[in-house]
Amino acid sequence: MLRFLLRRSLGAVAILLIISAVTFFLFYAIPRNPALLACGKSCTPEQLAIVERNLGIDDPVPVQYWDYMTGIFAGREFPAGDCPAPCLGYSFTNSTPVLDTILDRLPTTVSLAAGGAVVFLTVGLSLGMLAAWRRGTLLDKTMSSTSLVLSSAQIYFIGPLALALFVHGDGFQLFEQPEYVPITEDPGGWFAGLLLPWLVLATIFTANYTRMARAELIEQLQEDHVRTARAKGMSRSTVFFRHAWRGSLIPIVTIFGIDLGSLFGGAMVTEVTFTLPGLGRLAVDSVTESNLPMLMGVMLFAALMIVLFNILVDACYALIDPRVRLA
Repeated sequence: MLRFLLRRSLGAVAILLIISAVTFFLFYAIPRNPALLACGKSCTPEQLAIVERNLGIDDPVPVQYWDYMTGIFAGREFPAGDCPAPCLGYSFTNSTPVLDTILDRLPTTVSLAAGGAVVFLTVGLSLGMLAAWRRGTLLDKTMSSTSLVLSSAQIYFIGPLALALFVHGDGFQLFEQPEYVPITEDPGGWFAGLLLPWLVLATIFTANYTRMARAELIEQLQEDHVRTARAKGMSRSTVFFRHAWRGSLIPIVTIFGIDLGSLFGGAMVTEVTFTLPGLGRLAVDSVTESNLPMLMGVMLFAALMIVLFNILVDACYALIDPRVRLA
């Protein structure tokens, strides 16, 4: 296991280096003048000069990239202020290091992602198990059809509709206006403010995991080791939960690792729909403001989350399925 984690960690470092190089090239090499893009249409020559110094684009692109990467480990100094390690750049828009802003927005995204994941895993897997258990019945067909319809829906449609019906509806207000309240300050307010975003975010994922869990369980029930357990006289519930269910978790955990990494990187549409100050909203605002350092920092942080969760998913394989051995 230790060798596996070491090997995957080295591979993750290589992947992140490639992502950082490609991202940096797209933001700072392809545009003719990144400073002019970031400064905006009404930029004066004095403002442009300040932005150029803040972005550090006076040097060749390879030198800029080297300075950016060394700043992650050693920190950097910008004309607008110091950026201690780990430095993901300095935002000239709000005059703060990029990482400070990311860490300030991170609790909102963590709360949204964790709560949504609990909802769609609990509901989705339970419904998928029930559909597989009652395969071929009216219940199975109804749940499969419903999950197919919901998986085709989009958050930017469900979110405003939920706000109109359950928050702003006359005489039908079931939820409070969504907002983020730190859980350390008010746990009740934290839960109430994120409940509706959790449910909306989990809707599409729940439908996908219902279909996935059902399909994987039905496939596992046809495996040789499951048929052997059934032939030995084990009860239907024992065969279903002890053998088929455990084997079906591997592809589900794989997809969950990718989904959770993406959620931690920023559930953009959900955060924008409910005006939650998370990483997704930060990325959208950075695009609107042409805040290149902030946008690149959010992208690299999201890539880091996805890579880390994929490593954890691979490490979980051996715990889920005894047939898997990680050398």
